Amino acid sequence: MSQACNVLLVYPRFDNPSFWDLTAACEVVGRRRINPPLGLITVAALLPPDWTVRLVDRNAEELKDRDLAWADLVMTGGMLPQQPDTLRVVDLCNARGKPVAVGGPDVTSSPHAYVSADIRVIGEAEGLMDDFVRAWNAGQRRGVFEAEKFKADVTTSPTPRFDLLKPGFYVDMSVQFSRGCPFTCEFCDIIELYGRVPRTKTTEQMLAELDALHALGHAGNLLFVDDNLIGNKKAVKLFLPHLGDWQKRHGYPFTFSTQASINVADDDALLALMRDANFVNIFIGIETSDDDALVTAQKKQNAKRNLATCIHKIHKFGMVVAAGFIVGFDGEKKSLAEEMIACIEAADIPLCMVGLLTALPQTQLTRRLRSEGRLHADPDTSLFDASQGGDYKIVLQRVYEPAAYFGRVRRLGRIMVPLNPKAKLRPKAAINDLRAFGRFVWRVATRHPELIMQCSSTIADCAIHNPAALKQVVTQMVVYLHAGPFARYVVSRLDEQLAKLSADNRGSAVDLEPVPVALPAPGVKSDKAAMALH
Repeated sequence: MSQACNVLLVYPRFDNPSFWDLTAACEVVGRRRINPPLGLITVAALLPPDWTVRLVDRNAEELKDRDLAWADLVMTGGMLPQQPDTLRVVDLCNARGKPVAVGGPDVTSSPHAYVSADIRVIGEAEGLMDDFVRAWNAGQRRGVFEAEKFKADVTTSPTPRFDLLKPGFYVDMSVQFSRGCPFTCEFCDIIELYGRVPRTKTTEQMLAELDALHALGHAGNLLFVDDNLIGNKKAVKLFLPHLGDWQKRHGYPFTFSTQASINVADDDALLALMRDANFVNIFIGIETSDDDALVTAQKKQNAKRNLATCIHKIHKFGMVVAAGFIVGFDGEKKSLAEEMIACIEAADIPLCMVGLLTALPQTQLTRRLRSEGRLHADPDTSLFDASQGGDYKIVLQRVYEPAAYFGRVRRLGRIMVPLNPKAKLRPKAAINDLRAFGRFVWRVATRHPELIMQCSSTIADCAIHNPAALKQVVTQMVVYLHAGPFARYVVSRLDEQLAKLSADNRGSAVDLEPVPVALPAPGVKSDKAAMALH
């Protein structure tokens, strides 16, 4: 028999800034954050119906003493960049004598970091929440609950508690179709957390989640947080026609964003299904244009292909590509920076997440480097040396120079397929778009006057050559209000770090303070690929 319990879900802060904060862009559209904590509201749906649940997202609001006083149990946890704040939440609970449970991808990868928590939940919640609830009802207030790896049946995952989200906090909503990825990229921890055999929800589950969001009045962009939406191509191609039909029946209330591997460009039928369902943004991990480095990193699916041709093809199916790039692979060419910049320019990718290679916990890369005696510090830090830092700086400076960035946006605007013309005109959404555009113009005029000519010429170019793509073009310009200044901030930090390298150790791996980079965080959930602002 279940016992009533007041549960406070606390989503920890991301302490360090990143490209995916998109803080300025959130302000333009009148929201506090890009995405909600999908993992926590899914956990909430797994709890007994007679337990009372509240949510506090520390990225968007304050955690108050009265919140903790109300709770019988605090549940928290998240990704590696949230670890410092997760531990702060644990300390707050410990100081007040509140039992605290920590779950999520970071405690799964690094359980030793959370020994101060009363309860550690390791692995996927669907595989162990029943055991946790039974133990709690029996009076157990400490312990470790560990799920069998890669065995959670996602077809039993309930509709997340979207009702717990506070209206007006988030630009996008989030859902998840699959977990896992079939590839073996050496630096990636997704296969360590969720396995190489992607598990998918049923069509009925996904449509029920859309129904729930629609009933709550949500519309606009919806992010599929899957680490690789097309990891199980057979399953996603069976699902997408139903998604398209749902959209058609409801007047296309949603646009969709997601993440996928570059081989999505090899399948015209799949791209057409995504276009018809109203996918408008896609994040792709390109990493590097150096085939030798890709093979070394076991990302062979990206090698031996014309990346610009692949990206342009996706653009012509109506999806704007944002891409990830990594500096620091073994065996990189000395011409790395110039080749990476040339790749970005040729592919007309406006938003590029450029990061330093990082040895994440429990990855093949970490295990290899440790066996080679090349890890000299905590494996959670970047593998930083002078030459790589110099390349990283050059790439960031060049691709986020206003002329370069807006030039890519203009070229994108000329080839971009417009948003779905079948979508119903929604007066409320149109009013919000106009308000956001007004805030964008005001912000550029008052804070970034140096961008006035770039913005005006980009809008004019799109109006002349492809006016139907104006919304997508403006979205990319709004994104620059965060990405441009953030790139300059990272460059300034790199200059500080490079200055610390002495003549004796320049060019060799050294231990430095972490540089704020945009490498994907482990256990991707809600904050990794926020790419749409409409």
